[in-house]
Amino acid sequence: MPSRKQLGDVLVLGIGATGRDVVRYLTGPAAARVESVTVYGGAQSRAGVATCELESEGARCVLGTDDVEGRFDLAVVSPGIPRRSAFFAAALAHADEVIGEPELAWRESPARWVAVTGTNGKTTTTTLAQLMLDEGLAGALAVGNIGTPVIERVADRGADTWFVAELSSFQLETTRLFHPRVACLLNVTPDHLEWHGSMEAYAAAKEKIFANLGGGDLAVVSADDPWCRAARDRLMARGVRTLTLDARADPGSPLAAFVRDGRLVVRLEALEAELLGVDEMGIKGVHNVEDALAASCVALELGVDAAVVNGVLRSFCSLRHRIEPCGTVAGVRFVNDSKATNPDAVAKALTAFDEGRVVLLLGGHDKGLDLGPLSRVVVARCKAAVCFGVAGERMARALEGARDARGRHGGLEVVRASHLRDAFRAAVSRSTEGDVVLLSPACSSFDEFQNMEERGDVFRDLVRSLAADRGL
Repeated sequence: MPSRKQLGDVLVLGIGATGRDVVRYLTGPAAARVESVTVYGGAQSRAGVATCELESEGARCVLGTDDVEGRFDLAVVSPGIPRRSAFFAAALAHADEVIGEPELAWRESPARWVAVTGTNGKTTTTTLAQLMLDEGLAGALAVGNIGTPVIERVADRGADTWFVAELSSFQLETTRLFHPRVACLLNVTPDHLEWHGSMEAYAAAKEKIFANLGGGDLAVVSADDPWCRAARDRLMARGVRTLTLDARADPGSPLAAFVRDGRLVVRLEALEAELLGVDEMGIKGVHNVEDALAASCVALELGVDAAVVNGVLRSFCSLRHRIEPCGTVAGVRFVNDSKATNPDAVAKALTAFDEGRVVLLLGGHDKGLDLGPLSRVVVARCKAAVCFGVAGERMARALEGARDARGRHGGLEVVRASHLRDAFRAAVSRSTEGDVVLLSPACSSFDEFQNMEERGDVFRDLVRSLAADRGL
């Protein structure tokens, strides 16, 4: 493993949360190994509280430009800066090496890492694995894309503490030496294509999570889609211990995780652990079974007792904004799934509910993804769909096309609305006792909200207001 070395003159691109945390580390715990820290905020950046704080910590801030000047030993790029952008290219031209924040954190503290990625399910899997390791091995932190930049926890990390890192494709794209002990790839379905440029580039960024794994490590890979299956085959060809994750059937391999007779099973060569039943889990839906299997693989591989794994899976409830119950009003359940920002996430979420009882809220910022597969699922499973936001009209047309193709003109009701509040009112008016009003938008939130959390919070507030208006 690499030791901590001199970092020299460091360039930091971006003054968002990640950039600020990197600067604090470089000017704090790592200051003795750093010659200078220069922060470029980008063409749209302006002076403010954040830049004043960075300068007070010893960094030099350059604002209002994407043009980098000078020479740097290392550049640390924030994940929101596309690799194909002129700003990123400027860093490449003026630094000996360009990496992201997770790569820097790993180099500074390389032992005891678990890494989790996938288009969907990352946060649930990361949280479950962290809880299992924390209870079973007395020390684990959930870090990365889940909300806490890893670099923020490097300095005060305990000697035996595991990092369980949720990593996005943006973060993985800027890794080079990154080498976790266990790495999970849950699924690869279309998302962020406008950022990566193609599905191939997006999938390749995800697969970088395995780039440096060796024979003593473990790769956990879903068999759910062709991109994952291809990655699994390449890992096996390299001689990496590769576990196949398949919630539908036993893949028959020495390393496998699957469901047998309604129970979760993890096979690690000679060890086969039969865990709790699917119906005993605290979270429901096919996608949650897959996430539970992946987290169980991590925990059992690293020495956690099966009883601890079962206990966590029984007690764990939904995360905020991920199939989160928000209350029941007049017999109608309201569920916040604002974190479902792509079609595949919505299709999986719908498996948690009875067919024909869901009034679905779809829409937001249009990523331009293919809506065909989702439309067919919605037509088959939902009572009504209310489409809102910038993507609303395109979604409504796709749903109507899928419905009409099945000859079900009297089936799914498709409703158009301008904004989330309008969509909520329309959904309430079309729901009856026993129904579920589900916010699972299949889009990012940036046409109306700052982020998906704000969107989910607004939905939750609308439910509270509805209950109050009805005296409940």
